[in-house]
Amino acid sequence: MGNHSHHPNLSRQDTPNSNLVKHEEKFCPKCKNLFECKVGSIAICQCSKVALSEEERNYLSIQYDDCLCYQCMSLLTEEYKTLQLYKSLTWSF
Repeated sequence: MGNHSHHPNLSRQDTPNSNLVKHEEKFCPKCKNLFECKVGSIAICQCSKVALSEEERNYLSIQYDDCLCYQCMSLLTEEYKTLQLYKSLTWSF
């Protein structure tokens, strides 16, 4: 525990720049892990690391209503690609 004093009215997000950039802690709806959503600065948000096509974005949005963590976004993007490959291989039979 330690001897750290905590002010009851301050959260971890209360920093000198907290009024400039909105960050939010969320639980991933797929894996339930906690991650930081940087909706106020989307260019540095973890989700911007995953390049999604419009089809992949639709695939994710059909299944989930909220932000996903980077790992789940990557996993589901690969899942989508695998499903599309499978469909292309089995379509001819």
